[in-house]
Amino acid sequence: MTGKTSELFDAISSAGYYPAVVSAGLQDALASEDVRGFVLQHEPTFDRDEVRRHMTVLVLTPRRLILAHTDEHPPDEQILKPYTSTTSEAVPIDAVKSVVVTRMVTEETIEPAEAVLTVGWGAVARVDLEPAQCPDPECEADHGYTGSIAGDDFSLRVSATADGGAAVQRLLAFARQLSAATTGPVGAENR
Repeated sequence: MTGKTSELFDAISSAGYYPAVVSAGLQDALASEDVRGFVLQHEPTFDRDEVRRHMTVLVLTPRRLILAHTDEHPPDEQILKPYTSTTSEAVPIDAVKSVVVTRMVTEETIEPAEAVLTVGWGAVARVDLEPAQCPDPECEADHGYTGSIAGDDFSLRVSATADGGAAVQRLLAFARQLSAATTGPVGAENR
């Protein structure tokens, strides 16, 4: 196991959120590839009177971007006890079409208060439609619709307030590493 791979599994263990479940899902998805970089976010969500947690882990290998997400669920008709579900997706680096980074900075500092990483590879697209407008205020004709199609495969947002300033910096560092990995032939950034 490489140093980064060990760091990844240590970070998962330190987060304390179903470490065996999260690690097992990632080990299967890694398929023995080395970890070049990673970022994880353990986040609680509030649902009425309950707090549910989930964890998102992004891993960069020499050839792929792996996304793993683990959620807590209350009992339902199929599973009568609380349970977790882990989903992983492995995207070839050469399939990544866009790496979008948004930084939110307050007036008091140049350090980002929040950051959002959005990665697109063409699996999911969002269509936003609205009625087309006519410049003539008296016009009553139907001008159809206008809209846009935007790639919306994956986004991860971290906040210095909720996750700590170091988490924002880790996300930005991962985004730089992912951007570098998508600039040339597979593995070129590691030569």
